[in-house]
Amino acid sequence: MVVGGQVTHELEVQVSASQAWELISTLELAKLIQQTLTDVVEKIEVVQGDGQAGTILRITCAPGVPGPGWQTEKFTVVDNEKRVKVAEVIEGGYLELGFTLFRVRAEIIECSSSSCIIKSSLEYELKEEAAANVAIDSLVSAHPFAKIAEIAKNHLLLQNENNRDYDA
Repeated sequence: MVVGGQVTHELEVQVSASQAWELISTLELAKLIQQTLTDVVEKIEVVQGDGQAGTILRITCAPGVPGPGWQTEKFTVVDNEKRVKVAEVIEGGYLELGFTLFRVRAEIIECSSSSCIIKSSLEYELKEEAAANVAIDSLVSAHPFAKIAEIAKNHLLLQNENNRDYDA
């Protein structure tokens, strides 16, 4: 038997959907995460690809982060029309803890010409026997999405501010 579920996080950002997608859909987001979440992520390496579907990343956790210490993720969907990006853990990380599926989806939803929502969701499944040994609530949380969305938001707003200063 398999145990599963989903968690979701949404954050409104005062930038255009296309500007947010430009960050979220590319490897720039991975670079930003590596630069800002140094307490969690030591290194993000591109194993294969250019940020489009099929891209594979190897993420090494910072020393002291509980768990397996690394994982490999594959971008399975990068849809520029729908502004949807999906990545799955394919090796290490959560799979080592008994998860059979750990899929992250990011979507940019246009609200107006100058605002959008960054919607992040996590879909997971794990073996029932693993569920008894894993603190699911601590591993399956919207907190990482909230943190990454906030980092993206701050980066995008700073980018807008710098562009305004440059244009002045």
